[in-house]
Parts: sequence; C-alpha cells; structure tokens
Amino acid sequence: MQLIDKLSILADAAKYDVSCASSGAPRRGSKGQSGIGSAGPGICHSFTPDGRCVSLLKILLTNFCLYDCQYCVNRRSSDVPRARFSPEEVVALTLDLYRRNCVSGLFLSSGIIRSADYTMEQLVEVARLLREVHEFRGYIHLKTIPDADPALIEQAGQYADRLSVNIELPGDASLVRLAPEKTVAGIQRAMGTIRYRQQAVEGEARAPAFAPAGQSTQMIVGADDSDDHRILHTSQSLYRRFRLKRVYYSAFSPIPHSPATVPQAAPPLLREHRLYQADFLMRGYGFRAEELLGKPGNLALDIDPKLAWALEHREQFPVDLNRAEPSLIARVPGIGVLSAQRIEQLRRQRKIRYEDLRRLRCALDKAGPFIVTADYRPRQDSSESLRLRQQLAERPAQQMALW
Repeated sequence: MQLIDKLSILADAAKYDVSCASSGAPRRGSKGQSGIGSAGPGICHSFTPDGRCVSLLKILLTNFCLYDCQYCVNRRSSDVPRARFSPEEVVALTLDLYRRNCVSGLFLSSGIIRSADYTMEQLVEVARLLREVHEFRGYIHLKTIPDADPALIEQAGQYADRLSVNIELPGDASLVRLAPEKTVAGIQRAMGTIRYRQQAVEGEARAPAFAPAGQSTQMIVGADDSDDHRILHTSQSLYRRFRLKRVYYSAFSPIPHSPATVPQAAPPLLREHRLYQADFLMRGYGFRAEELLGKPGNLALDIDPKLAWALEHREQFPVDLNRAEPSLIARVPGIGVLSAQRIEQLRRQRKIRYEDLRRLRCALDKAGPFIVTADYRPRQDSSESLRLRQQLAERPAQQMALW
C-alpha cells in the first residue's frame, strides 16, 4: 500500500479521538541549541491552554485491533479498510510535514496489535526516533495503551510532552458491556503510573522531564445511558486523583454497521458543548460537580451551566460589585475570572459603575439581573427566575457560542 493511502486511512481512523489538543509544554531546546521543531508553530489547528494555536499530525499507527469495543469504528469485527504504518514511516511523515510548515507536532495513537506491550513499544519507538535520532523539538502526544508494562509508560513520558489514557465510558458496567477487553482497573493503573512518575520529578531541579504537559483522557458521550451527572462526577474524581490537565468529551457518532448494543442516533452536539462549559467551570472557577448538577440528569441545553447555577441560587444575588469577593463576582453570569480581577483592582481606586463593566466587555445582558453597582440596581420585576430564563435562553443560532 502506498504511503499516501495509509495516511488517508489512518488519519480518518484517528478523527474520533478528540483528546489531541496540546498544552503549553516548555520548549525542549535551550539557548545555543538547535533541532528540528524548535521553531514557532506553523499552520494552527489546535488550541493550547494559554491561547496559542498549534497544528498536529493526528494519526493512528494502525487501525488493526484485537479489541472489539462496540462504539469504535476500528473494532475487530468492523469491516473498515485496514492499514499500518511502521515507526520509520510515521517519523518520515512527521518530519516531512513539519518541514513543509504543515504541522508543529504529532498526536499518535493506535489499535492494539499482538499485545498491549508490543503496541506501546511501537509508539515509544516513534517518539524515540524523533527525539534521539532526528533531534525533533516539536510537540509529541502519545496515547498510552492500558495494561502496557509500567516501564514502557515511563519510557514514553521521557519522550512525549503529553500522555493520555482514554477512560472511554464513565460507568464501569458500561465498559464491561461495550468494551469487554478493557478494564477500569487497567485504565486507572496506567493513569496512576503517569501520575506517580510526575510526582517523582516534581521539585527535583535536575530530574529529567516526564510528560511536562501532563496527561488527559476522553469520555464518549451518548454511547451508553450515563447522564451528565455521572459524567461530571467521574471527571471531578479523575481531576482529583490523577491531576489530569483535561478531560475531553466526544459525542458518540454512529458508525456504519454499528452493533445493536450502541445507540443508532447521535446525541445533541450541544450536550457535548455544555459538558465542556461545565468542565471549564470546575477547572477555572472552582465549581464542584454537585453544584452544577446536584441530582441525576443532564445539563440544560437552552442555557449555559453558569447561568443555570445562578438561577438556582437567586439567594446569593444580586452581587454588590463594590463589596463582594472576587470569587463570587466571577460566578456572576457574563463576568469571567479575569474581569472579576480587574473589577477588584479598579474598585481600590473608585466605586464601580455600570459603564465600567461595559468597558471591561462584560456580557451585560446576562450580568445585569445579578449585579449592583454604584449607579445601578436591577429592577424588582426582573428577579423572577423563570422569566429570566426565558429572557436569557440562547437562540438556536447562538447555542454553540461560548459565554
């Protein structure tokens, strides 16, 4: 098979894995050193946490797989075209596309071939060749194979900027039913190995870097009956136990000839978007999963999770922006963490006025009913939550916009 044909098959096969956004990892080159990939990013397709854009070559080493995960297009029983790269072919592709300024890094995953250890060895070999033979200084994200030897995972972390282990489904029973070859224990053991090695190098100035961009995971939304309440609580647990950088959410996409064990229709894409918003509130605003969704069920689709929380907790509003703590101000719909910090700085000089919020580009249509300033107080008739929800509910064309 020609290399271009392999690339077409294995790039398409990788599209269902969304956990490929890179991170603000430190550059591996230092002053006076040079190497391929040490220049700035080229064409950008992924966003880093610090706002930079990077492009990644996102492929599978192979889509042959011993496993028969029912939600996966590359499962053993699927009839999709198959292909396999050698480690040397992946290296050649990465370097060629980097030199063409098409990519600035590599995201590499794989189906399971022969065994978990053999597959992990092949992934590590790609990273080793790039780093040691070709002095590649660009970004590398390796997908860790659960049940692989911890020594191989440790070796992968020496070469890769980020490692990820996909938990796939939030419910243990669902994983047993839909991915019988995988185990929760194996997935969490791999996550624990990565976390243990990260802790081992923390605070050690001369210790070699280990996956400096951290680890991430992915959960499929809508492949089983898990609701958002279960998903968010699972994510919260993973953040606490393994200090993950990100949990990625992927709306289940029905695949050709999919088995009857999985849904035949995709969930609303907006549901995935609301989970990302809720996840951001947990990571960046200090919200807990039980605050955002205190009982079983799914997040509201017509309003974002932050607004939903505010409407459920009207006793805490309106917030006096000249007196309230910045952490509470940041919980006001339409006001973010950065704006809350700027408000705190400004009120040390003078009283906060309504026009100040406009200059700070706060979303006043959302913030208005929840705030008090030196010259503004919301009207009494705008305090009723149901009416507010109807007024602030997003229109269909706006539903995918961030708040």
